[in-house]
This record gives sequence, C-alpha cells and structure tokens, in this order.
Amino acid sequence: MAEQVLAAAVRTIAPAQPLSWLARGWRDLARAPLPSLVHGLLFVIAGAVIVAAGWGRYYLLAGAFSGFLLVAPMLVAGLYEVSRRLARGEQPTMRDVLDVWIEGGACMVRLGVLLAGLGTIWVGLSTMIIVGLGGGEGGGIGDFLRHFVLSPDWLPFMLWLVAGGMLAALVFAISVVSVPMLLDRDVNLPVAVLTSVRVVGTNPVAMTLWAGLVMIITMAGVALVLPMIVLVPLLGHATWHAYADTVDASALAPRL
Repeated sequence: MAEQVLAAAVRTIAPAQPLSWLARGWRDLARAPLPSLVHGLLFVIAGAVIVAAGWGRYYLLAGAFSGFLLVAPMLVAGLYEVSRRLARGEQPTMRDVLDVWIEGGACMVRLGVLLAGLGTIWVGLSTMIIVGLGGGEGGGIGDFLRHFVLSPDWLPFMLWLVAGGMLAALVFAISVVSVPMLLDRDVNLPVAVLTSVRVVGTNPVAMTLWAGLVMIITMAGVALVLPMIVLVPLLGHATWHAYADTVDASALAPRL
C-alpha cells in the first residue's frame, strides 16, 4: 500500500531542466486560459486586500505579504489539477478546479495547515524583528524602504532577510513537489513531504535554479502587480512539470 512507502523514487535531472518547466507551463496556460487566469486574478485581489489592511503599518505588511507567499504552493493546487488533466489529454474546466478544493482530502488539509502555520510564525517573527530591532513605525512601503531596508543600522534588515530565507528554504523543500504529488497519487503527507525533500537533495543545482527563477518571477510580479495575473498560473503549471520530471510515481496508486 502507498502508506508503507517511505518516499517515491526520484529522478536526476539536468541542471537547466527548470527552464523547460516554464516553457511547458506557458503552453498549459495557453491551452486552459480561463481556470489559469482566474487563479492569477484571485492572487492580485488577495494581495490588494493585504496591502489595504496593512497600509500604514509596514512592519505588519511586510510579514503578512511574505507569509502569504509562503502558503502559495497550496493556494495554486487548482493549477496543478489543470496541468494534470492536460497531461492526460483532457480539457480542464473551472469545475475541476473547484473539485480540488471541495474534495481535497485530509492530507491536503494537513499540508495547508502546516504551511499556514509556518506563514503565521513568519508574520510574528517578522514583526518582532522590524519593530523590536528595527524600531518599526507606521507608514507604507516607502517608509519600510527608508526606515528599515535603507537604514544606517543594517543588522535588523540582514537578520530579517536571513530568517526569511531560512524559512523560505524550508517551505520550498517540503512543498516544491508535495502538493502536486498529493493530487496525483494516493499517498500520505509524510511520503509526499519526504519525496519533495529528496527531490531537492538529489538535484541541488537544478532546484536552486528553480528556486531562483520562482523568486525572480514572483518579485517581478509583486513589483508590477498586474503581470501577477499571468505569472501566478505560469509558475503553478511549471511546478506540475517539475513534479512530473523529478518524481517517478509509477509504483504508487493514482488518485482518481
């Protein structure tokens, strides 16, 4: 049974393989534009709500927005389902996307709780660093840049970056292929998470490149806002192909 497996077999890939994931992700977006772009639009709306709620309190805004990005792998599960159906020769619909959330299963819920918990921890830690060490006060993004990022006292900002980077690396390792795997195969959460960690450990160069691409594309989308409508589904679909290329799940029972 799937529960007796410690982890799925992991493939070794070429260092530049992540570039092909973006190309295939773009192709999936073009083949199923409606469910894809709806995800991107919802991300933009959610980001606007976070900015509106945290505007004037940049110490909270910085943590809340980056925490939101930490749980993003779970929030785009519908995009993985779109790519999964396209790979099977089907034409996905919005109903298929909704079914992922309605019938996600206990493992998906537990992973979502785990990622949400890590995001919440980061919001609190980020606020403590910015307010406690950086002397954070009210203000918007401009104040965050002036009083924290560009402050003569660079230590709090560097500590914030290091702490955020370590947490982001942890989230990346446990979620880079675990959510697509939970959608695709009848496995439990430990199997999916361990497989995800093994993918990173087996392909450190390729996965470092993939992490860098995800970060650059995400930051570009955050800075320019509207392109997020396209960039979110692009990354979501590409992540499915990352899973398909790195994990040999043929010995595991498929999830119907």
